[in-house]
Amino acid sequence: MKVAMVSPYDFAWPGGVNAHVSQLSDELRQRGHAVTVIAPGTPGRGSGESGARDNFIPMGRSVPLSAGGSTARVTLSCWLWPRVRQFMARERFDLVHVHEPMAPLLPLMFLHHSNAVNIGTFHAFSDGQRLYRWSRFALKTWHGRLHGRIAVSEAARSFVAPHFPHRAYRVIPNGIDFQRFADASPLPELRDGRKNVLFVGRKDERKGLRYLLEAFAILLESRRDLRLIIVGPGRPDRVCASWLDTVTSAGNDMVRVAGPVSDSDLPRYYASADVFCSPATGGESFGIVLLEAMAAGVPVVASDIDGYRDVVNHARNGLLAPPREPAAIAGAIASVLDNPDLGHRLSEAGKDVARLHRWQRVASEVEDYYKLCMEEVHHGGYAR
Repeated sequence: MKVAMVSPYDFAWPGGVNAHVSQLSDELRQRGHAVTVIAPGTPGRGSGESGARDNFIPMGRSVPLSAGGSTARVTLSCWLWPRVRQFMARERFDLVHVHEPMAPLLPLMFLHHSNAVNIGTFHAFSDGQRLYRWSRFALKTWHGRLHGRIAVSEAARSFVAPHFPHRAYRVIPNGIDFQRFADASPLPELRDGRKNVLFVGRKDERKGLRYLLEAFAILLESRRDLRLIIVGPGRPDRVCASWLDTVTSAGNDMVRVAGPVSDSDLPRYYASADVFCSPATGGESFGIVLLEAMAAGVPVVASDIDGYRDVVNHARNGLLAPPREPAAIAGAIASVLDNPDLGHRLSEAGKDVARLHRWQRVASEVEDYYKLCMEEVHHGGYAR
């Protein structure tokens, strides 16, 4: 099968959707499919995703757009229109898989010019409804060109389905490279007797790092055996930077800001952690970082929000704490650190959940859905 895998987001910048696109494409290639990834690409930055170095076509420069406490880099270049038309006429794909199909601007162009079977994966979730409420009528034509629709979680499905009804959405979750995280060894310098609390993510407001820093300050009032490790790109905002100054002033090596790390080092940071915390405030459709931590055998503390509840079953495979409540976050972290039996139980249950999301399993679901959609289109219908 010849597949075009289209992302609206600049592949030179790391992110959850692009990681999904890259890793799914790699798995499908291993199954014998010819997969070409198309996405915007910033000249001179290379590729932010390891799977994008081969069979990757950059299309369009990106511009940053801010929404919902996060920043997305998409292309708004209408000059790509004839290039996409010529590319599609030349390549003659069997299937076009667009991610965030209603996002500007590249997915809409591919849907318009596609004569193939079109699949869309919806990744987004927001606590508000303005995104699709304001744009659904303008986007209705492009949405109607989709022969199949995938949502990465129930949260993502519930976000998009009311605005584009009368079609079925298949929930197929994000995947992870389970073994890469399960087999990782700790970084020796981080196994010095301190208890490591790990955060992985951008320093966007939506990821809630400031609330973890506040929680960490609370924990330091009664214990000095902790270290907070912060992994991920971006610069903290003013409030976050202020709390970072507060906790770093508590003593040497209490906080380590690692910044963005390599694909090979990321699993080792998870393996070095005693507890993983994701204090996101909302707008999460899923929790890839939660699954990565679970695969590495790390007990998880996360915000009790839509998307994360699709991954974490409270007190079974992780702990959920109310978002934006540092005292509750601190209490959940302390519960894991002070109760080894609880930590072990959460760790073992988490591994079982992560194993269900390994790419071999998820890609099989996607591949089966491709075949179903192609059969339905052949018979003049849409997949259910």
